[in-house]
Amino acid sequence: MPVTSLPIIQVDAFADAPFTGNPAAVMPLGQWLDDATLQAIAAENNLSETAFTVPTPDDPEADYALRWFTPAVEVKLCGHATLASGHVLMGGRTAVRFRTRQAGILSVSRDRDGYALSLPAWPTGPTPLPELAEAMGGDILETQWREGGYAIFLYRDAAAIRALEPDFATLKKAGPILLIATAPGDDSDIVSRVFVPGAGIDEDPVTGSAHCLLTPYWAKRLDKAALTAFQASRRGGRLSCRLSGDRVILTGACRTVIEGNFLL
Repeated sequence: MPVTSLPIIQVDAFADAPFTGNPAAVMPLGQWLDDATLQAIAAENNLSETAFTVPTPDDPEADYALRWFTPAVEVKLCGHATLASGHVLMGGRTAVRFRTRQAGILSVSRDRDGYALSLPAWPTGPTPLPELAEAMGGDILETQWREGGYAIFLYRDAAAIRALEPDFATLKKAGPILLIATAPGDDSDIVSRVFVPGAGIDEDPVTGSAHCLLTPYWAKRLDKAALTAFQASRRGGRLSCRLSGDRVILTGACRTVIEGNFLL
């Protein structure tokens, strides 16, 4: 049986030092594989997300089509794997544009020693979430919700965020909801941790998509459009966030850590 060799590049996104940020696998393809194979590859990689790209030479708005898979499901939006894809595919360009299935056109552009990632700004609204709040644990001051499976839980301070030990078994039963715990930061404007057990990720190291919600939420609370953010996972990651109309601009650096071939 013939073996197909596919390029694979592993990138630490939103990483300001070795072994920080969020690892993503980027796999540039010439054409789409079937969905079952894409999902199986992502499960084999066993990272928060694997990003797959295909060139779109006839698309005036985008350079590539982009999809993201966790080890368990395809997701609507993944920020860190988009940043990683831009890092891999930038070449001599100043920006790369991606067409996605559910998040519109996303772009990655050069920004000094790193990159700027343009994502949609997603507002949330106050909503009681008693069962999720109980499973998250800790003293929650406020809960917010966005249709599509996105929840924000506000805590008093960074210490409360770091102390969280959610009930993952219960949260997993709620489905692939992006669960964002956040508070004012101690060495940044905001701090967060992100949990997605329903999508096969108990805790995500650094989550660009979470900041689509956190940026407008905290911009309103703090009355400032530009924010510094720290995601307090074990690996940790730092981002700069800016609200610009209906877009969120995240900036951060990337490090390529592995290059090779995936054999099918």
